[in-house]
Amino acid sequence: MTALAKLTVETAIGDSVSGNARTGRGLELQHSEDFVSNVLDVVDAIPPAHVMAYGDIAAAIGSRAPRAVGQVMARYGSTVPWWRVVRASGQPPQCHDDEALVHYQDEGTPTVPTASGGYRINLRIARYRPQ
Repeated sequence: MTALAKLTVETAIGDSVSGNARTGRGLELQHSEDFVSNVLDVVDAIPPAHVMAYGDIAAAIGSRAPRAVGQVMARYGSTVPWWRVVRASGQPPQCHDDEALVHYQDEGTPTVPTASGGYRINLRIARYRPQ
């Protein structure tokens, strides 16, 4: 295992490398250079005004670990259009609502207001499904 892969595994899941890939707990040895690279490649390919949920990205790379995708985005996502990765509910990345909204408005990403006064992405229109 390369130094980057080892660092990625340790940072993403602590010292544990076994567990349940479906829940993202333990995440097995999915955090490798290839995993990180694959996640970032998928995110980089999302067209403007479109989004994918963490689970969509996991599925696109043959994984069942949306939380692992979230960990990759938290650590390495600043190099790609991170605002195009949303929660399954269509809500923007946690704690980045205001900054993401600027990008959504610039790109014309369809949003809908929420009862709490916030917003979410209209996934019916904006969800990207790579071929």
